[in-house]
Amino acid sequence: MTILFFFFTCLSFIFFYKSLTLQLLPPWAYEMRLVTIKIWKRLSFTQLAKYIKINPYFVARMSKSYSKIIPSDLKFEVLNSEIEDDKMSLLDLPDLALECILEKLPADGLCKMSSVSTSLRTTCMSNHLWERHMKQKWGNLIGPAAYREWKWQVATRNEFGFLDHHGNGKGLFGFLQKTWPWPLFFGKGKNIGNYCTKKRNSSRSCYSAPADSLMSWYMALQTGKFWFPAQVYNRENGHVGFMLSCYDAELCYDSRTDTFQARYPPHGRRPVAVENGVTWDRVRAAPIDSSPHDLHISECLDELRPGDHIEIQWRRNKEFPYGWWYGVVGHLELCDGNQNYCRCYESDMVALNFNQYTPGSRWRQTIVSRKHHREEGNGADGFYGGIRKLQTSNEISTWKRLWPVDVLE
Repeated sequence: MTILFFFFTCLSFIFFYKSLTLQLLPPWAYEMRLVTIKIWKRLSFTQLAKYIKINPYFVARMSKSYSKIIPSDLKFEVLNSEIEDDKMSLLDLPDLALECILEKLPADGLCKMSSVSTSLRTTCMSNHLWERHMKQKWGNLIGPAAYREWKWQVATRNEFGFLDHHGNGKGLFGFLQKTWPWPLFFGKGKNIGNYCTKKRNSSRSCYSAPADSLMSWYMALQTGKFWFPAQVYNRENGHVGFMLSCYDAELCYDSRTDTFQARYPPHGRRPVAVENGVTWDRVRAAPIDSSPHDLHISECLDELRPGDHIEIQWRRNKEFPYGWWYGVVGHLELCDGNQNYCRCYESDMVALNFNQYTPGSRWRQTIVSRKHHREEGNGADGFYGGIRKLQTSNEISTWKRLWPVDVLE
């Protein structure tokens, strides 16, 4: 029925069109002729055939009738118009212009663009385009330890569940991973984590970037597939026993809440502690690239002056890992604090104050030696380890922002 309807409609139009040339018509009729021609110029038979789902052979027959009716110069204009509409493409841009456009795309846009065509895939996955995104989002959180962990996972091919479940990426699954545009079927997520996987735990990959590329690393971080070492301020939701401290942990990003899950190493016989909902302002990369059980060698003791801001290692006993605690260099007991007469910097001893504790508290102050300081302490007060001087205002302001509302006992 659809075919017959289309046939009679076109046939009626042909008779009407030819009749217009044989008799004089009012001005509005000539205007209608122009409108009709304009409509036919923009008519695409291929799209029409797909839309009404008719036989392509019938469309070809109608195209011949159309060519007999429309003058040759008009057919040329129609063809030229279609060519002009089709010839403009993103891939036709010069390399420099295309590069500038890709550099402006956000991470999720760059990931989507890599699935558009084969020619764009390599460009969109290049490290120099993803370096900016890595620095912008993860630069303050990823340290040397996290990089080593990532390289180790790449070497053992455990970074993607897709490869874990389907061997080494060869065969049918490897071919599909490299060629199939997964993002077109997984929807338009608000962030790259939801965009690239149908579910958070889905094993399908949306891209075929090399395993050791920055894009792969970014995606592993964003989707929560990669646990990486970092440090957390005020661990365990600001537990009073950890106020103004920073402890090592393994972090995993949750793109749905824009927070982290933290796993803290065991303290002696105490099991691994897990904390959810850790916000960005409570995490940082480890300032010292060493194990939390290693004593930091203090190289700043000779230059410490009253008023300097420091971090010092502390642990309850020698089975526990160190945490970094915030303090300020204070004046010795014999000094009245007058800067004009202060000679504390000439002494072999350094007073470290922890002003978050009340005066008289055993945690308020400790004295260390400039020349012979190693690990000092006992089973009652804990053990003080290495000291590092804070050099930047950003580090100092972060600690001040975390200052507790109430004075600690």
